[in-house]
Order: sequence, then structure tokens, then C-alpha cells
Amino acid sequence: MSIQQTDVLYTAVATAENGRDGRVATDDGTLDVVVNPPKEMGGTGTGTNPEQLFAAGYSACFQGALAVVARQEKTDITGSTVTAKVGIGKNADGFGLIVEISANIPNLPPTEARALLAKAHQVCPYSKATKGNITVTLT
Repeated sequence: MSIQQTDVLYTAVATAENGRDGRVATDDGTLDVVVNPPKEMGGTGTGTNPEQLFAAGYSACFQGALAVVARQEKTDITGSTVTAKVGIGKNADGFGLIVEISANIPNLPPTEARALLAKAHQVCPYSKATKGNITVTLT
């Protein structure tokens, strides 16, 4: 379900210069990075790239969603981590993304951890935004 502009609590603002081979910075200066295509895509690989930035944001957001679900279910996820792997490749329209989300939840048996991941996937804003647009696999 979409939100309306009146529902917005925070807006992140970032500006890119020279696209995938330049610089990206936020308006508040907390993020200012050089971006370059990875070597696998013909770039220098010396800076970060949009896929790494997306993976960082998605993993942080998903970890937050996991914490929300865990609190609701009174489940201990202390020491847990979430990893997002974001792949880019050619498709019929040019390029597309694919994501794999994995979590390490040391206090839970694998079956319970998978169930918690599935519930977090339903509430994570990044998961909602990508639903039906890209393949997201939970492992």
C-alpha cells in the first residue's frame, strides 16, 4: 500500500554526479562517496557502486523489519545479522536486479528463523517496494 506525501516522516536526499562513474552525496553531508562500475562491468572498481549502496540499505532495513517482527513474537534475535546480495545483469529491457537476503539468527532453530524471515519480508519497506519488480530470495 502506498503512502501519501502527508504520511512522510523523513526524506533522504542524495545527488549523483556523472552517474555510475562519479560521485554520490547526501544533502546533509553524511554520505559522500565515489562511485565506479565494478571491474566485472568494465569499470575500475575503485569506488563503491549503486548495487553495494542498495545492498547496504536493504540489509539495514530488513534487519529493522526482522527486529519488529521478533518483538511482536517475543523472540530473541540478539546477535543476528542480515546480508543482502544484489546482483545486476542484462535482461530484455537492458539491465535488471536480483536480490538474495540471508540472516544469521544464532538463538533460533533454522525452521523458526526462516519463518521469521518470511514475516520480516512482508513488513520491510524495501521488500514492499521491490515486490513484483525484481526477484528476491530468502535464504
